[in-house]
Amino acid sequence: MTAPIVIHAGFHKTGTSTVQAFLKANRPHLKPHMAIVLKPRIRDVLHAARGYSTWRDPLTLAKFAHRIETVFAGLPGVRRRGLILSAEELCGHMPGRDGIDDYSAAPVLLTEIAHAAERIWGRPDLHFVLTTRARDAWLESSYWEHVKSSSMTEDFADYAARIGPGADLSEIAARVAQAVAPFPVHDIALDTGPADPILGLFDLPDATWAALTPVPARNARLAPETLKRLLEINRTISDRTARKLAKQALLQQG
Repeated sequence: MTAPIVIHAGFHKTGTSTVQAFLKANRPHLKPHMAIVLKPRIRDVLHAARGYSTWRDPLTLAKFAHRIETVFAGLPGVRRRGLILSAEELCGHMPGRDGIDDYSAAPVLLTEIAHAAERIWGRPDLHFVLTTRARDAWLESSYWEHVKSSSMTEDFADYAARIGPGADLSEIAARVAQAVAPFPVHDIALDTGPADPILGLFDLPDATWAALTPVPARNARLAPETLKRLLEINRTISDRTARKLAKQALLQQG
């Protein structure tokens, strides 16, 4: 009997960091039942995924396909044991960066993952998980994440007008499902507490469920005043190093 191979591939700002922290914290309890692969182990794969979402060129896509296949080949026994691989950048960059206004790279990238899994494991029990949230909430959350982590200066209204047409995450998940069929895609809403539905794809003993420990939410939104001050820093400090130091000083104030 084959065990599930679960690819939790996004989306950004849908609780992915909290899911990954939960998997890491509970690895001792989960390790007997599945392999767990998180972002630090697949940095070169994610670099290629981000590159493809930027350039959309066949060479970078081939590089991504080769790298994810190499990762799979280095995981002996997972067809029997099971696997969770969680990394939101498997869908590429988060929309909102210059030239990246949507997740249209995601169906292409996840199709390559499906093909790589088939090359390594034949016909695996492969599942894709895409965590989602309501359009307006995601737009606001992604905007402020860009303000915090990049030099973004545009107003939210302009950002929403630019990114909004591609911000229906469940619609993107449906397009992914068409691309990777017949492998299932699970659209799991953020407010369901996504870690439990992901682990529900495995036949875990009751004792394992009872031993699992929750973790605090990761990468939660900062206070409104702090976010406004970060935006002001982006708009008033042009030097990259000085801007970074100013942001760090603000965030260290708590």
